Amino acid sequence: MQHDQTLGDDGTVPLRTLLNEAAETLAAAGIQDPTVDAELLAGHVLGASRGSVQAKAVMDARVPAAEASQLREVVRRRADREPLQHITGRAPFRSLELLVGPGVFVPRPETELLAGLAVDALRSSAEQQPIGIDLGTGSGAIALAMATEVPHARIAAVERSSDAYAWAHRNVEETGVANLELVQGDLADAFPELEGRAAVVASNPPYVPDDAIPRDPEVQLFDPAAALYGGEDGLDVVRVISRRALSLLRPGGLVAIEHGEFQGEAVRDILDADGWHATATHVDLTLRDRVTTAVR
Repeated sequence: MQHDQTLGDDGTVPLRTLLNEAAETLAAAGIQDPTVDAELLAGHVLGASRGSVQAKAVMDARVPAAEASQLREVVRRRADREPLQHITGRAPFRSLELLVGPGVFVPRPETELLAGLAVDALRSSAEQQPIGIDLGTGSGAIALAMATEVPHARIAAVERSSDAYAWAHRNVEETGVANLELVQGDLADAFPELEGRAAVVASNPPYVPDDAIPRDPEVQLFDPAAALYGGEDGLDVVRVISRRALSLLRPGGLVAIEHGEFQGEAVRDILDADGWHATATHVDLTLRDRVTTAVR
């Protein structure tokens, strides 16, 4: 058998062989970046960074049989399209490493744009303790970015799903931030005590139309439906956010909402109809419409 042939006399396997084997398996399963995922999974098993894994492979490092077996097992899970972040238990987001798993939406690189716009607005606020609010926080990604990057701000975050709230709570605990209040509840009436006081309201709501089933198995099978689907046109929750943010923000405050690449105009129309000013849509790193902002 192939696996037996890779074993050395000392029971070890060349790391480079394992990485090549993993990349081939993942490529055959349709994984977009098989080499990247292979290296990240190896790093997870070996307790090493991706750069360290690459260096070890170049230096012909060998891996004990038990760890080689463990790596093959996580590669098999990834080939079954289980999200990489569920296997490693972590998702990078700006300067953070968030805990994620079943029941919570895995934060995406595109959402870093939304967090950046919120952080910039907080930093440019003249207030001594500007208030930032994250409606539907999921893993806590946007709220924690605001709290850690603008430590003089006061951040509030709400999440309805008990599963997602549990992940957000873990991330707040692990990060140890003292300037973030996390509550479980509905974003439609969250934080009445902050009405008219917030400098920023940010949200990455569910925005996939109900009949638009995502192509990627990782999204379709593992992301919670409540974090994906937003009604017939995908914008039901955006309409709620527009109205709630109007109540929460002080005059001149900023709302920032993530959406799908073809929804910018529709989101601007919703905000304009509700009486927002200076609506603008921002593109992500792939130059797709991703976040729309407006001023109260």
